[in-house]
This record gives sequence, C-alpha cells and structure tokens, in this order.
Amino acid sequence: MTEIEKRVNELCDLLRSHKLTIAFAESLTGGLISASLVAVPGVSEFFKGAIVSYSNEVKINSLKVPSDVISSVGAVSKECAEYMAMGAARELNSDVGVSATGIAGPDGGSKAKPVGTVYISAYCNGKSRTERFEFEGDRLKIREQSVVEALKLAGEIIRNG
Repeated sequence: MTEIEKRVNELCDLLRSHKLTIAFAESLTGGLISASLVAVPGVSEFFKGAIVSYSNEVKINSLKVPSDVISSVGAVSKECAEYMAMGAARELNSDVGVSATGIAGPDGGSKAKPVGTVYISAYCNGKSRTERFEFEGDRLKIREQSVVEALKLAGEIIRNG
C-alpha cells in the first residue's frame, strides 16, 4: 500500500465516523488530491467536489481569495492557502475544506519561494491549520508529496480541530 493510499483510507474512515463532508481547492496538485479520494468506492457519501484553481483568476472569482492577498503576498502563501481552504468549504457547502498551493517546478521559484515551496491548509468548524513545506524532487514528486501532506493535515484538523 502506498503512502497516499494509506492516508486516503485513514481520511475516509475519519470522515465517515465523524459524519463530515470534504471539498478541495487544488492549485499545484491539479486534481491529484481529489483523484486519490475518488479511487475509493462509496466516496460520494462525503466527498463534495473540488475546485482546481490553477490561475489567480479562479482563486479570486471561484474561491473568493481577496485580490489584494495575491498582489501583496502572492498565490503561494499561507494567507492564500487559508482563503482557498475556506473558499472550498463555503463554495462547495462542505464541513471540511483543504487546499494546496505551491511551486512544482521546474521553473517559477525564487530565493524566497524556491521550487518545492508548498502551502497546505485545512479548514473545519471555523478553525484553520496551515503548513509550509519545501519539498525536493521533480514536478511529480513535489505534487505527490503535497497530496500526502494535504490528506494528513485534513485528518489532523478533523481529529484535533
């Protein structure tokens, strides 16, 4: 069993036992978090959907990330990730919202935000938890590590608030 499959099974068990629904806002992962979840039969019981918000326009218009957040701190930031997670929960009428935004490379990095910089945020019952990661590897490896951490953080916010 892969790490992703393990995390998916744990999250599905938590969502079922707590009778919660979940939605995602995915940027750098481009739908990989959602795809990992829908591999499980019966997931429609608690999975509401996802917004793949690769562009800033979608982050602003669909997830309601304030444009001044993107212009001041960027789309790859703690603040943007938090708004994305809250937006996913609100816009998809879900109990839990999880987001991932970052730089998967091979281009696009800077000294302040090198390739592999990822922010993942989880929102549930008015509480948010956001973490910053600096993953290494190629584009796919960075995206896969982001999926694992997003699933982990979703489980943590459900268990611990």
